[in-house]
Amino acid sequence: MGIPVIDLEGARAPGGPRSAEVAQAFRAAAMASGFFYIRNHGVAAELIAAQFEATRALMALPVGRREQLSIKRSPIMRGFEGLGAQTLDAAMNPDLKESFYCGMDWPADHPYVKAGYQTYGPSQWPEELPAVRPQCEAYIDAMNTLSLRLMQLMALSLGLPEDYFDAACKDPMVTLRMVRYPPHPENADERTFGAGAHTDWGAVTILAQDSHGGLEVQMPDGSWVAATPMEGTFVVNLGDMIPRWTNGLYHSNPHRVRNTFSGGAARYSIPFFYEPEFTARIVAVPGTVPVGELPRFAPCTAGEHLEEMYRKSYNLKELPRETAGVEA
Repeated sequence: MGIPVIDLEGARAPGGPRSAEVAQAFRAAAMASGFFYIRNHGVAAELIAAQFEATRALMALPVGRREQLSIKRSPIMRGFEGLGAQTLDAAMNPDLKESFYCGMDWPADHPYVKAGYQTYGPSQWPEELPAVRPQCEAYIDAMNTLSLRLMQLMALSLGLPEDYFDAACKDPMVTLRMVRYPPHPENADERTFGAGAHTDWGAVTILAQDSHGGLEVQMPDGSWVAATPMEGTFVVNLGDMIPRWTNGLYHSNPHRVRNTFSGGAARYSIPFFYEPEFTARIVAVPGTVPVGELPRFAPCTAGEHLEEMYRKSYNLKELPRETAGVEA
């Protein structure tokens, strides 16, 4: 059992001639591990390469400068996160990775910004790297377009109208995360990972990874499979919101990272986390609840779901306002 490759040629736009075929491939992958590669996705190779250059430039900034732009200084968790700051698997050592988070810069008068909802607001940008902001904004725009198309293909895969999820994704919650994994320590124990085993919390994650590899995905039988880099592809996985939205029909499986194949070099990856807007209702979609049964999950909003996941992950009874809706 492996990770399938889905070719989006002929299905990149609504009504595309291969949309139904691709939707069925989406369904098969979603009912298995919830992971798949996509090729012919329509995002220019030059844009992806430029995003990796921006990532390297950000991670080359001095530690002191990165601390000035720490996520701790941002009410919506935008900016730098240091090495070992996150432990995705509580049974393991702190993760060996460092990151920069950014997102869409919503205007101050947007209702969601005024309400203080997570992800809605300004990012922190280093003035000494003026090219980074427009590059990230261009990449986010491309990822938004691709993510919405994946949501449309998911709708088709569920036997729903192609635009079923469109209204919920009008003002989406998005996070672009640029990650650097240092070389895996030679004397590391079995509890040391670049990113410990975890599932993503939201709807769809689109990952660009460099050529080194290191991402592993847990299959339904419990085995771990390498998500080997494939030129011209993204790795896509479904987050925990999708089982909730599909009454458990579609899966969100654990994954982890160990930078053990780079020959002592750093590994860079760029995950893009896409969720519907904060107030979108997450209710089991038509056709996923057997007749005579109740839904497996209580209805909630997208924002409430993310807050619940944060509480569970960090064993909190109350959620600090400044961390509401943080993406794993």
